[in-house]
Amino acid sequence: MREIGSSVARQTGREFETTEFRLLLMSVLAGAIGLVAGFIAFGLYKLIGFFTNLFFYGRLSTALVSPAHTHLGFWIVGITTLGGLVIGIMARYGSSAIRGHGIPEAMEAILINNSRISPRVGVLKPISAALAIGTGGPFGAEGPIIQTGGAFGSFIGQLLHTTAAERKVLLACGAAAGMAATFSAPIASVILAIQLLLVEFRSRSFIPLVIASALAAGVHLQLLGRGAMFSVGNVNFGMPYQLPVFAVLGLICGVAASLFTRVLYWMEDTFERRPLDPLWWPAIAGIGLGVLGVIEPRVLGVGYDTISDILHNNLAFQTLLAVMALKLAALVLTIGSGTSGGLLAPMFMAGAALGGVFAMAANAVFPWLGLAPSAYAVAGMAALFGSASRAGFALIVFAFEITRDYDSILPLMVTVVIAEGIAIATSRNSVMTEKLARRGIRVPQDFESDVFAQVSVQQVMESEVQTVPATMTAGDLAERVTRRDPSLAHYHAFPVVSESGALVGMVTRSDIMRALERGQEELTVEQAGTTDVIVAYPDEPLHDAVARMLWADVGRLPVVKRERPDQLVGYLDRACALGARLERLRREHVRETGWLRALKGAAGRRTL
Repeated sequence: MREIGSSVARQTGREFETTEFRLLLMSVLAGAIGLVAGFIAFGLYKLIGFFTNLFFYGRLSTALVSPAHTHLGFWIVGITTLGGLVIGIMARYGSSAIRGHGIPEAMEAILINNSRISPRVGVLKPISAALAIGTGGPFGAEGPIIQTGGAFGSFIGQLLHTTAAERKVLLACGAAAGMAATFSAPIASVILAIQLLLVEFRSRSFIPLVIASALAAGVHLQLLGRGAMFSVGNVNFGMPYQLPVFAVLGLICGVAASLFTRVLYWMEDTFERRPLDPLWWPAIAGIGLGVLGVIEPRVLGVGYDTISDILHNNLAFQTLLAVMALKLAALVLTIGSGTSGGLLAPMFMAGAALGGVFAMAANAVFPWLGLAPSAYAVAGMAALFGSASRAGFALIVFAFEITRDYDSILPLMVTVVIAEGIAIATSRNSVMTEKLARRGIRVPQDFESDVFAQVSVQQVMESEVQTVPATMTAGDLAERVTRRDPSLAHYHAFPVVSESGALVGMVTRSDIMRALERGQEELTVEQAGTTDVIVAYPDEPLHDAVARMLWADVGRLPVVKRERPDQLVGYLDRACALGARLERLRREHVRETGWLRALKGAAGRRTL
């Protein structure tokens, strides 16, 4: 009889083999990935600074500057068009995977490509993003850094001897480290990776994620200074009296996020319907971007300085309104054309501007409210992207990390959660998953604990087991089965026991049919079946038993005592396992009679 620690367990249950060692290895690799991602982020910022200085100011420098202060006038249109043309050429002859904002591509690699990202993407994505942003693209660097960090993590996973699940963890570590290195927000980076990429919360992924994000944030601290790339001043959130006003802002942000997602993919569809080579799409979008940049130069580039101005309430109402509308228009146009760049920073700018506009307008109509535009800018920044991406929890934590103000927690929770609820009610897919859904890729957006891990074998096994004696012949058992013996009706395999009741083997209906086909009706069931039995234990999680069942390609397991492996105490088959899932469904969907209804029924009976 085969024990759990025997060869089949080592061959078919890798999770039993060296779990602690694999976690240690993943943690060490995650640390290396975090450090490298931190330097990748630093290098990308320098590259963005180089291209921005070169194209908008005609100088050689790697300092991160804004193109908003250029005096080129309509020459801006030429620069943005040239940048779009180069991106189109890189996408055509380099890799089409550089198109877009990066996170959906990382999600796609996890879902359908076993977490494999081509190293070519890891090289071309940051270069294309730096060029796009350096020529005025209204993008953030974080999306490309996330995809590049993910590509590096995936490359390490492909280079070494890893499982697909371990590669997924390494990819997520690279992505989380990329965001942590960008915004110096390691906690939010971990949560974002869990929500958008891993869709699981397990020690094997959480520990490496934390290590990678912490080290990447440490690199940011050393090379780029303390805090995020934009700053927040002292903010008065007006707690707790202004919570209803934050709730109204949440409604507005949820509607805006839903509309943004629809318009973005409408723009993408519009480009795809045009009878024009995709190589030219980014250049055409570059023309429109240049015109918008001439009207309002703040829409050009990453715009971290503009975000800081909004969060410090340094911009007038008309400027905020223009920044919000034109930044979103530029983003829809360029991302819809397939240009390379990130969504986070531009949506942060638009969301912050939306919050500031809302507060200023409310103050104009209701002066007694005394709303602080900076506070509503912080909440709007988190709510717009959080609801659009369905990553509200991560954005609540992110906004708290950059403000480091406990008074911000309640407003952020109210605003972001209401916004996400509105977005869920009005849009089936998020801005991250719509592209994948159109390709027929289903993206899980909710996750829960595995019911198989919560239930023990003893809770679902059959305690009364129909056994057959080892001395019974194959012919006799076949006759009992063909006579439709009720006690054997639903069994496809039978535990074989000795005269003393000890488990000695298993025999299946297929074993009996083979014996009959060979004319060996007189074989005993012990001889016809197998004595090399894979077993389950009553106190182990159902997950482990089902995994063993699947790996060994069997449909049922005898359940025995650990201290007496030959003493049969139960029988586990696929129907038993599905019963655990059915019970979960009942708990979710079957309504029980509440106290109020029961009391109402009792009162009615007394009246009669």
